[in-house]
Amino acid sequence: MNIQYLISIVIYMAAVIAIGVWCSKRANKSAEDYFIGGRTLGPWVSAMSAEASDMSGWLLMGLPGLAYWSGLADAGWTAIGLALGTYLNWLIVSKRLRRYSERIGAITIPDFFSKRFREKNKVLLIISSLLIIIFFTPYAGSCLMACGKLFSQLFGAPYELMVVIAALFVLLYTFLGGFLGESASDFMQAIVMIIALVCVLVIGVATAGGVDAVIENSKSIPGFLSLFEKATPTDVDGTVVFGDAAPMGFVTILSGLVWGLGYFGMPQVLLRFMAIRDEKELKLSRRVATVWVVISLAAAIFIGIIGRTLYPNAYLEYGSGHTENIFILMTTDMLPALLAGLVCAGILAAAISSSDSYLLISASAIAENVYHGVFKKDATDKQVMRVTRIILVLIMVFAMLVATGGNQVIFSIVDFAWAGLGATFGPLMLFSLFWKRTTYQGAVAGMVTGGVVAIVWNFFIAPLGGIFAVYELAPAFLLSSVAIVVVSLLTKEPETAIQEDYAYAANKN
Repeated sequence: MNIQYLISIVIYMAAVIAIGVWCSKRANKSAEDYFIGGRTLGPWVSAMSAEASDMSGWLLMGLPGLAYWSGLADAGWTAIGLALGTYLNWLIVSKRLRRYSERIGAITIPDFFSKRFREKNKVLLIISSLLIIIFFTPYAGSCLMACGKLFSQLFGAPYELMVVIAALFVLLYTFLGGFLGESASDFMQAIVMIIALVCVLVIGVATAGGVDAVIENSKSIPGFLSLFEKATPTDVDGTVVFGDAAPMGFVTILSGLVWGLGYFGMPQVLLRFMAIRDEKELKLSRRVATVWVVISLAAAIFIGIIGRTLYPNAYLEYGSGHTENIFILMTTDMLPALLAGLVCAGILAAAISSSDSYLLISASAIAENVYHGVFKKDATDKQVMRVTRIILVLIMVFAMLVATGGNQVIFSIVDFAWAGLGATFGPLMLFSLFWKRTTYQGAVAGMVTGGVVAIVWNFFIAPLGGIFAVYELAPAFLLSSVAIVVVSLLTKEPETAIQEDYAYAANKN
């Protein structure tokens, strides 16, 4: 079985490496080609690579694990928020950001904000680059955790060793193909991910005895299928026992829905808006992305619910992160080894499609924005890409430390990083695109406020409980928006050239 698993995984890895090699010649022509693919992405690649890079390993592990543990509510409200956020982001932000970024020649998100406000001292550029590193490093670590758990369970190998192997693989093909290779492979990985989810969902239902059997079992667990209550499992002598359902309060529901706000500040998605070859193709991209997200999220949640029917006592606690292995357990138990290996490649696809994006965005934030934009403005493209690859290695080392640390719950790490990025860049992106009165000082104030509040709220305020337990993205997003408005109104209007750029981007003709 291990040999068959290995064959499937190796075939998949070889395909990804081949894509990186194929794209390497084009990617190394210039920094613009390496970081944004020369703005040549088609609508299907743009849509599916954006969603694959966004979802990461938590789609096939974190989300099913959460649904397996407490039922539909927690996972369901998060999925609803994400589906709405996906659609609105493509509808509201994509076209204007594509037009605006090309107008000012921006090829990264920090670069966009810096050029949008025509800053001279590069404070906004440096702050945004540093915040990307702070929040993307744990995000990349969560992807390595998914790979480590996958390989460890499949092959019985040490988790830490599997994390290192996964890190080396991701580094290799990110080195080769840059953004274009990453986007092409992410397109393939989006297909693998959705096939894996649907395959396990269908076979899981059949193995459990049909939809009726799954529903009947779930109904026997208090709150398991409710959106307004959640199950309360406990370990009693090695058996999972469910007590009375716990109510889903307003704060908890809001915390799930507010995940959708994060999309407005996700660099890995926003870059696809900037990279598409023609803004007229964004309408098709929006439809493709939304359908993919809805199917994938729904399948992931119901896989967790089916898993509770098939393996009621497989995992006795959520905090250890073991419940996140339910997808792997179902796959390896229900499918022939060779096919199971191919399906599990979906987890690998989810993890590396995100980690390569996080690495490249983080490295570009330092190499292109700080090194080239601040310290060595006459650096050649080759020098910038050399520094990029050095930064890639350093960031990967820190990501491995996150992955091998004490917190082994993928969902909780993604939860924190998502809030940080969403609050840091989301409000500023919306105000930059849709409020011409936004000033440079307001931009700095909003970005710093969002990032600081997300961190402080997560570690110091949320533990107080009650209304303070709301997902930190909500207060951080709100306070960042307030800071942008207040400071912008208190400072001088943007100069004429900035307003002309805004008027060009706002023109719908």
